Amino acid sequence: MTAASKVVPAFLGGFICIYGLVSGFVKERLFLSESLVAMLFGIIIGPQAINVVDPRDFVDTSKFTLEFARYVIAIQVMAAGITLPRRYIVRKWRTMSVMLGPVMVVMWLVTAGIIHLMFEIGFNQALLIASCAAPTDPILANSVVKGRYAEANVPKNVRDALSAESGINDGLGLPFLYFALYLLNESYSTGHAMGRWFYWIWCYNILLSVVIGIVVGYVARKLLRWAESYDLIDKESFLAFSIGLSIFIVGCLQLIRSDDVLCCFIAGHAFTWDDWFREETKDAHFQEVLDGLINVTFFIYFGTIIPWHQFNNAELVIAPWRLIVAAIMVLLLRRLPIVVLLTRLTPAFRNYRQSIFAGWFGPIGVGAIFFAEIVLEEIEAEPEHYHLRSREIIVPI
Repeated sequence: MTAASKVVPAFLGGFICIYGLVSGFVKERLFLSESLVAMLFGIIIGPQAINVVDPRDFVDTSKFTLEFARYVIAIQVMAAGITLPRRYIVRKWRTMSVMLGPVMVVMWLVTAGIIHLMFEIGFNQALLIASCAAPTDPILANSVVKGRYAEANVPKNVRDALSAESGINDGLGLPFLYFALYLLNESYSTGHAMGRWFYWIWCYNILLSVVIGIVVGYVARKLLRWAESYDLIDKESFLAFSIGLSIFIVGCLQLIRSDDVLCCFIAGHAFTWDDWFREETKDAHFQEVLDGLINVTFFIYFGTIIPWHQFNNAELVIAPWRLIVAAIMVLLLRRLPIVVLLTRLTPAFRNYRQSIFAGWFGPIGVGAIFFAEIVLEEIEAEPEHYHLRSREIIVPI
């Protein structure tokens, strides 16, 4: 632990400084996201390469990964809600309904079908694994919604739609995950599973978190505006307010066991419902700097814990070629066809070219890791009620 406390800061700080010197070239000339570069760096310093950092030596990686991913996503979805134009979700309700309804359902089912076909597992088990990949990732979405390259090459209407979708559907991933999880629970009858899914997930997690998010966002906006009008708050605290708000929401929603990620997005959007905070902070890049540091840290960490030894397991019907073929099929079939097919129902995309871009760009990242850890936590809490393979196969896939 003592060695890790010295080695980790040295490599993390060194990467941030060295990468920062060439970040513009890497992003705009090589077209590589900082998340990919950070993950590759993590692989290099991790146990599979030079082996100078192995998080398994000093933390419980399952619990740490779950909580680390939770706060990374919470901060990012809060930022997504804040950066959207005023009342965007209401004004673009048709687009959001399509992207969060039929598109998300089809992404879930298509991914499940591919997993069922490639890894020879039951369809319910495939639905559970696919639920982790159903939401798009707000962290990876930043590569086409933020920055000079995105602003120069991606129309604002597309950037806003992708940002809103990736922000809200991470919170809406829970119904897909728990639908499959409850069906696989051998102690539940079908009726009991569906009843619990409705009242616990839809009512307590989804609807309650939406209500709390609206109330917290509204109250926070009024309080901040009151403090600013009476000159009670300094510039630094003003800029950091949204970060503190997201951490506060995660803590409170975890205490009552509701959907903290969805609540953060709703609160962020309610917080900037009138565009006041967004306009006040649009020239300050504090949020972007902090987001970048957190994201880089997470992906370096992720690179060091990738379970390479689980990618070739004959007993679980997992092989590198199966994983590669499945990944290609998911890239081509999971999202692109349905988004293009529903172009006329999504006003935010003005032509098929924009729909093709939005359909191709549906990243799977931190959100998938977060949901996978939730599944593992739920199964390990009641291992006698689930098939062993459900637990073993989800991590490598």
